[in-house]
Amino acid sequence: MSRDEATRLEIRSDVQIAGARQAVREAAVAAGFSLVEQTKIVTAASELARNTLVHGGGGHMELAVVENSGGRGIRLTFTDDGPGIADVDLALSDGYSTGNGLGLGLGGARRLVQDFTIESRPGGGTTVRAVAWSRTAQRVPR
Repeated sequence: MSRDEATRLEIRSDVQIAGARQAVREAAVAAGFSLVEQTKIVTAASELARNTLVHGGGGHMELAVVENSGGRGIRLTFTDDGPGIADVDLALSDGYSTGNGLGLGLGGARRLVQDFTIESRPGGGTTVRAVAWSRTAQRVPR
């Protein structure tokens, strides 16, 4: 995957969640992320992929290595056509869950990355964007 070129992966089964995790890990390694940075972005991806499947009924993830003046990052965009999130602030609070989980997924994912946004409306699906910037990976001159 070249810089700023997104790879799209379907998220419709547990096997595809595992595939998404692996793709994120490979991209983070290739981008020069440290082991700790790799673990954080892979964990965030796993939580967001699981939410896409369980709460959104499935969808897709777009994965891209991105750069800015400060360095390199991994951008993840998860999109589903599910029921949406009625109260995003509530959904981000620890302990809130519409399922049987601990309610740590969205809030936990947000804490593992530097940039995090959710666009959602009831009945209109959800898009979550997360970007993790590496402190160790150097920007590649163009």
